[in-house]
Amino acid sequence: MTDDADAERGGTGGRPPTFTAWLRNRTDAQLAALFALRPDLVTPVPADIGALAARATARPAVLRVLDRLDRFGLQVLESLVALGDDRLGGPPGVERARVADALGAPADRFDKALSGLLESALVWEDGPRLRPVGVLGDILRTPAGLGPPLRALLGERPAETLAPIAAGLGAVAGGASASAAPAGSGPAERIAAALADPDRLEEALALAGADARPVLDRLLWGPPQGTVSGAAQRGTELSAAASPIDRLLALGLLVPAAQDTVALPREVALHLRGGALFEEVQADPPELSGTRPGETAVVSSAAGQAFTAIRSVAELLERWAEDPPGVLRSGGLGTRDLRRAARELDVDETAAALFAESARAAGLLTADGEVDGEWLPTPEFDLWREASAEHRWLRLAEAWLRSPRVPSLSGTKDARGRSRPALGEGLDRRSAPEVRLDVLGTLASAPADVAPAHDGVAARLAWLRPRRQGPGYDELVTATLREAALLGLTGRGAPAPWARAMAEELDAEDTPLAERDKTAAGELLAAELPEPLETILVQGDLTAVAPGPLVPHLARELALAADVESTGGATVYRFSEGSIRRALDAGRGADDLTALLERHSSTELPQPLRYLIGDAARRHGRLRIGTASSYLRCDEPTILDQLAGDRRAGDLQLFRLAPTVIASRTTRPVLMGRLEELGYHPVAEAADGTVQLTGAAARRADPASAASAGREMDEPAAPNAELRTAAVRAVRAGDEAATTARRPVSAPEGAPPRSPTAATLAALSEAATQGRRVWIGYLDAEGRASSRIVEPARVEGGYLTAYDATRAAVHRFAVHRITGVADLDASQPSGT
Repeated sequence: MTDDADAERGGTGGRPPTFTAWLRNRTDAQLAALFALRPDLVTPVPADIGALAARATARPAVLRVLDRLDRFGLQVLESLVALGDDRLGGPPGVERARVADALGAPADRFDKALSGLLESALVWEDGPRLRPVGVLGDILRTPAGLGPPLRALLGERPAETLAPIAAGLGAVAGGASASAAPAGSGPAERIAAALADPDRLEEALALAGADARPVLDRLLWGPPQGTVSGAAQRGTELSAAASPIDRLLALGLLVPAAQDTVALPREVALHLRGGALFEEVQADPPELSGTRPGETAVVSSAAGQAFTAIRSVAELLERWAEDPPGVLRSGGLGTRDLRRAARELDVDETAAALFAESARAAGLLTADGEVDGEWLPTPEFDLWREASAEHRWLRLAEAWLRSPRVPSLSGTKDARGRSRPALGEGLDRRSAPEVRLDVLGTLASAPADVAPAHDGVAARLAWLRPRRQGPGYDELVTATLREAALLGLTGRGAPAPWARAMAEELDAEDTPLAERDKTAAGELLAAELPEPLETILVQGDLTAVAPGPLVPHLARELALAADVESTGGATVYRFSEGSIRRALDAGRGADDLTALLERHSSTELPQPLRYLIGDAARRHGRLRIGTASSYLRCDEPTILDQLAGDRRAGDLQLFRLAPTVIASRTTRPVLMGRLEELGYHPVAEAADGTVQLTGAAARRADPASAASAGREMDEPAAPNAELRTAAVRAVRAGDEAATTARRPVSAPEGAPPRSPTAATLAALSEAATQGRRVWIGYLDAEGRASSRIVEPARVEGGYLTAYDATRAAVHRFAVHRITGVADLDASQPSGT
């Protein structure tokens, strides 16, 4: 409809009011607020207000908003649908005061809920009346537990069955009780008019008898349908009624809705309820109660678990960088690999799956994308482990909150009886991010020292999201509470202070929490995490104790030269010949290792450890392997004599070429591995005789594989303020082009403007932000130059979307074809 001119004057020019006209009359700020609440409406940006209205009233879009309403908001909406039905005999819609009276809720709560429905465009204003969007009548088939109006029920009945009902009510044509029905009305209209009169309805209830009242009471608060055998064939003569149900059918107090189903008409139910719409109006959420573990216990428990999560993810990815697990053919992580990871991290399999899934959601882990793929850390992991502990935790926690995957479901069976693997298919739940945010918000709303009981949390969430309740939702809530505890968002069942801060800060800015310079959540957590240490305690039994977290450099070097023996409040490392040789293979020298330990040990370096490092270094690399098929070279002939006489080396087929050289008919990798088993510890050498250390380099996944690992199952993200403003401007421009008769504007005289590319982009972005028109030069596909007057809406993806005043239409311009931009003079005609 092209009624924008009338909308500007506040009227519709005599035409019936429409939802489209109401949307068109909303302010830019109100439309921007709508896009923030319903980002799916601008994904992609609609062409005009008409397209926006169609999208806003589409069934999937409305269902998405309904699922986010709390119980009271849903009750207000159902009240509007129930009382605003034009099949009740009045005009469509209902006055605000009538709904408020029927609900009996506090005025401030009612006004807030109604404002939310208007902002979400589920309800619109038609003068003094409020009207829900039309599709709600199909979605909410029994609003407030009420059945259809009498006119709708009777309209589906054969006309010959209605005359006896009208006679039984005394609603005959021309009778006093039929005066409310229009002249010439049929029996359905006369019956509806008669029962709309409270006095006539009371008389009908009296005629039905007291024994019929229990039947009505069973249907009174919903559901409004009941099963009655042969309901459609029962007689409607009051004099022939043999049972209470027959009398109710004969008086129109019950109406057959199907062969064996009867329905309680909406007018009858509202009368019996005394005008009330709900048995209980729940304007406020239920209170949260639970145990009081004490703030100190909550903080220490949650901080300890947060530290465990950070350390476990780092240790897991470092292990997988050296020995990556394979990707299953169906995708995911094998059960054996998950169990091994759990054993190495000293956690259960659910926690191991959670840490792996969180790392993947944070972009730290991905499959390398090859046919026989492996799970490898991404290059982002190297940057992550250099960040502060609180930033590392924030990245993991926020990634988990926004991920649609549920790690706790790993190992469970799907509908076909197959096990769901970690990092594989079957763990995606579209609603998981919203459930986690709801649970976090619910926990954060509890008093500071209260650990809410599970039943209390479930009751609060049932009020917050009434349409989402069910076994699947309960499963997600249980999984969220468990995973939140494992990540350190809660301690002893109560939310940690940084979890409360996270709930407030998540959507305060578009930038992820871990990338912000300063966050309250990060500061609160940092105050509770132990400071990284630069000292260890090296003991005489070839162990080193780290009494807390180590600085990254020391942690990496110690993990290279020793094996972790136990973790907990302190980490115990054990030195062995194998671990020292691993450090030597990675290029560390004996003096380097000794100096490192002396520099960071708070105790004197024990003599046995010095001997161990020295002995391993002396044996390391005395034999050198090259390529003949392969050869060995050693500056000490006695060692080659020993090897040549070693019966265990007979399979290597060795033969002497020179006093310091032995050749082998096996390949170099085979020779290297076999001599390692025999305890000779050789190193490889290049063709020029230089040593090639064989320490494994840290493996990383291809960045392209990491970039494609994201999931696309979550809902569209809310656009930021700039995008919302651009979307409003684009919709307005498109609507202006679609609804207003416009004349093309002549371009300014002279050659089209020219400017550098960077200046062009800057000028267009500034014009889009400020909402002003500019003059551009543009080359078409054939290279012809033209001048255009445009009002930029947005600059994105190499294209300018703008209203072209010279063509009176919205166009997309390729930025690389724009030759330049110039401001228009204030005297330039506007084009209207």
